Amino acid sequence: MKQDWKPGTMIYPLPAVMVSCGATPEEYNILTVSWTGTICSDPAMCYISVRPERHSYDIIKRNGCFVINLTNKALARATDFCGVRSGRDIDKFKEMKLTPGKAHFVAAPTIEESPVSIECEVVEIKPLGSHDMFIAKVVNVQVDEKYILEDGKLDMAAMNLIAYTHGEYFDVSNPKGFFGWSVRKKKVIKRERK
Repeated sequence: MKQDWKPGTMIYPLPAVMVSCGATPEEYNILTVSWTGTICSDPAMCYISVRPERHSYDIIKRNGCFVINLTNKALARATDFCGVRSGRDIDKFKEMKLTPGKAHFVAAPTIEESPVSIECEVVEIKPLGSHDMFIAKVVNVQVDEKYILEDGKLDMAAMNLIAYTHGEYFDVSNPKGFFGWSVRKKKVIKRERK
């Protein structure tokens, strides 16, 4: 039997990403976000939702861009730290020994240690309540070569990505299937008669 709970944000798991922003090294900052996702595939668009009182909010609004950096088990501590500490008080790149990388199309740093960095240009800011949604066009994706298989696909299992679920971080590296596997027909092997 199911119980009724008050309306809340129960769509889990969510990606736990580090969003990097800032046009100059003096304003570089990292914000951990779980309210993020894909909203369109053509053109490629995504969103992040950020509380207006967060330090990164004004940086992203002023510069009109940010980078979504996927996180993995190796980045779990930094992911949590960048979500609970403010860039007003510390340099998160320095504190977490993370390397600001060069984005190719936006005025914001990537995080070199991230397996995938998604460069985003803000197209709209939508006030929603506790958070404002930054709707963005994906203008470039940088992928660490060690996670690219010979056939050009991403080795998702090797990335050891993490997700956020109701106040905790979880490993999501064990695949359970692939798109379409539930309806895939078994391969029929024809044998020639002699």
